[in-house]
Amino acid sequence: MPKRKDLKSILIIGSGPIVIGQACEFDYSGSQALRSLREDGIETILINSNPATIMTDPTMADHVYLKPLTTKSIIEILKNHPNIDAVLPTMGGQTALNLCIEADEKGIWKDFGVEIIGVDIAAINITEDREQFRELMIKIGVPMAPQATANSFLKGKEIAQEFGFPLVIRASYTLGGAGASVVYKKEEFDELLTRGLEISPIHEVMIDKAMMGWKEYELELLRDKNDNVVIICTIENMDPMGIHTGDSITVAPAMTLSDRTFQRMRDMAILMMRSIGDFAGGCNVQFAVSPDEKEDIIAIEINPRVSRSSALASKATGYPIAKIASKLAIGYTLDELQNQITKSTSALFEPTLDYVIVKIPRWNFDKFEGADRTIGLQMKSVGEVMGIGRSFQEALHKATQSLEIKRNGLGADGKGYKNYDQIIEKLTNASWDRVFVIYDAIQMGIPLSRIHEITKIDMWFLKQYEELHMLEKEISTYKIETLPKELLLEAKQKGFADRQIAHMLGCWESEVHNKRDEQGVKRVYKLVDTCAAEFKAMTPYYYSTFEAEIETPDGTTYVANDSIVTDRKKIVVLGSGPNRIGQGIEFDYCCVHGVLAAAECGYETIMINCNPETVSTDFDTADKLYFEPVFWEHIYDIIQHEKPEGVIVQLGGQTALKLAEKLDKYGIKIIGTSFESLDLAEDRGSFSTLLKENNIPYPKFGVAETAEEALHLADELDFPLLVRPSYVLGGQGMKIVINKQELEEHVVDLLRKIPNNKLLLDHYLDGAIEAEADAICDGENVYIIGIMEHIEPCGVHSGDSNATLPPFNLGEFVMQQIKDHTHTIALALNTVGLINIQFAIKDDIVYIIEANPRASRTVPFIAKAYGEPYVNYATKVMLGENKVTDFTFNPRLEGYAIKQPVFSFNKFPKVNKKLGPEMKSTGESILFIDDLKDDQFYELYSRRKMYLSK
Repeated sequence: MPKRKDLKSILIIGSGPIVIGQACEFDYSGSQALRSLREDGIETILINSNPATIMTDPTMADHVYLKPLTTKSIIEILKNHPNIDAVLPTMGGQTALNLCIEADEKGIWKDFGVEIIGVDIAAINITEDREQFRELMIKIGVPMAPQATANSFLKGKEIAQEFGFPLVIRASYTLGGAGASVVYKKEEFDELLTRGLEISPIHEVMIDKAMMGWKEYELELLRDKNDNVVIICTIENMDPMGIHTGDSITVAPAMTLSDRTFQRMRDMAILMMRSIGDFAGGCNVQFAVSPDEKEDIIAIEINPRVSRSSALASKATGYPIAKIASKLAIGYTLDELQNQITKSTSALFEPTLDYVIVKIPRWNFDKFEGADRTIGLQMKSVGEVMGIGRSFQEALHKATQSLEIKRNGLGADGKGYKNYDQIIEKLTNASWDRVFVIYDAIQMGIPLSRIHEITKIDMWFLKQYEELHMLEKEISTYKIETLPKELLLEAKQKGFADRQIAHMLGCWESEVHNKRDEQGVKRVYKLVDTCAAEFKAMTPYYYSTFEAEIETPDGTTYVANDSIVTDRKKIVVLGSGPNRIGQGIEFDYCCVHGVLAAAECGYETIMINCNPETVSTDFDTADKLYFEPVFWEHIYDIIQHEKPEGVIVQLGGQTALKLAEKLDKYGIKIIGTSFESLDLAEDRGSFSTLLKENNIPYPKFGVAETAEEALHLADELDFPLLVRPSYVLGGQGMKIVINKQELEEHVVDLLRKIPNNKLLLDHYLDGAIEAEADAICDGENVYIIGIMEHIEPCGVHSGDSNATLPPFNLGEFVMQQIKDHTHTIALALNTVGLINIQFAIKDDIVYIIEANPRASRTVPFIAKAYGEPYVNYATKVMLGENKVTDFTFNPRLEGYAIKQPVFSFNKFPKVNKKLGPEMKSTGESILFIDDLKDDQFYELYSRRKMYLSK
């Protein structure tokens, strides 16, 4: 049966601002769903309050409502669009599901005659209500851990007495494991039980007997209305039970599961999906398996929606789960749909992987002073990376190289821990860097059996680590001149970076690269094709690996490479890597628009990125996708292979920008603003000289490289001082200090964390107003796309400020200075493309805080508020296709748009929540108001100084 004819108009609920536990993987699934429905001629209406995402782009849906995710907004939309037939709530994470349930309970869907598709309410209620879920599992014969529900403090105490410790407390109806904790001791129980009851919106917790040390698995399923079920991907957590899957290192396909147990798990998952309801769509099921020969299986939970892992599973397999799930929700069956990659096989076809993927989360604990850095049942990571390789070892190395935490992979970079007690402590209390610490432990000679006993990580994974260590030891006995080709090839096949091999041999990275070239040890590119090369794939989605040469009968040798280079002119766009505070989804938005604009100009577009959550790594965003670390060695090899016209670095945030110097040094063309200009803006001394030459005011400043120099400077500059390292993102390490003792402590701490860095000391303009401008420049003409005024005073990081577009109380005189300075600076820096400039305004004088000649965090916000495709225009300017004067700008905004930051402090109960010059927000939402009398604006304005921390 083909799609339903009665569904002509569908409402999709988005996931709102990014918070820990619900990030841009739902932007990816929502974008896929919108595209999928529009392909079928269905009118799409979207509600989502997040301005930074591709999903809320005007081109994505027929009607986009950037409104708060409340039932009030839903009613308003349904009144505006009485023709809406159905709502699809499974693409927007827990936020969308919760809103859908609330609207259902209030009878809103019924009142407007709207059907819920993709899931049924009964299924959500069964899976969220732990007691109902438990009863259902018992009924269908699926084992579960001993557990009971408590909706009062007293009941919780009774359950604990019955089960004994350790216990797991999970709050009902929450996201990202909020309110979940493992309780080892009786003394901790009261506080954690109270917290769980408070966090749950229905004040209920489920208390489980803890299955610590059991292995954890996830299955991603799809089902159609004819009850066909496919299992898209099996994911194994390297970390055992006790760590939230969002904070676990995960591997696909499953590595340590016997086939017999895998088949039992599949059957259970299918049975569970069929038993919770009769809906067509996606599902995520989690299991625990006992780490002994019996391999007992127990069910943990089931989510009847596309999940955080389904984005990962889609990228890992090349099977677009959200796209197919939306088709199933409108009535298609799996056998009627095509496999999107091969275009010749059916979607009723389970993907086969002939490679391994490893996902590693990315944390930002440095932003949360005083945070508990151990990882457990409550998710704390802000992003993730994925590595693809021919072996677990290669994929693990590529994932660690993608993290951007100044590590070159596992070991062989001189940065490992050497202290026995510290290593044992980090292994015992799972730490964010445990993936590296395991290697340090093996290097120190701690037996695998001891590491296994402490971490409960399966011995198979630990043996893989041990092999890497043995290889490092062997290579270290050679010099670059004597290293045999076989060992070099083996090191590359196991994922060691040239930098690591150079560290082992005591030589330069470039020498290792040259040796590889001489010996023919070169990267080859393989397709992600969903079918282990059984059928021809039509989609160019690649990962790199190393293979031994093949010799044909006539004596020619070659290495098989799937990436065929065309003779079209090409552009590479460097992606922004893993999400983190200070660099989030807004840069992915910019990269996607950059790719689309370059394609409009006739270029073959090549995307390089390693973030599995995003739209930029979708298999059909660019002409070619290289799912590789945004890491010099990988990028250089791709550029040598593809020979593009140039590389766009100004759309991928600091990640891409940091590579500009290397690209410039190797003679690779940077599209748009040159490296010299990018560097000039970052170098405070040169930039201030430029400002001085142009008579533009800036706060008094100085540069110090030692604490001694900083103390001398303080006498000239006067307190309060703003101290910050150069070349960092999101205000990392920035602090306002008010006396010499604070200054000395902070400088010593910074130089310990970031050695050899130049520190900038500015006189802090106390009580100043902060504003910023974004502009497009072609080297001759400048167009200011938006000027925003921050509601909070200067000193709160721009990413943490509520900001209004246009400004609400800057006079004509101040506005003119902002416009003049923006034009002057953009032209003086020879900007080609985007630029963002930040200002401090005191006594009607506009001072320059900094200028960034690149896409900024605010560009997507301004584009959404004014309804204009600014990144598209800027990319065409960078490529030299257009001048700024070629575009007809027509911004449309009645009233004001306010960018509101969103924080995830609830994940870190003991953290200092004060705001300052270091960014702490994880996401943002957009709020439109008609005028300044609006209550919400009044409340923001009245609280503006409350959080400022010096």
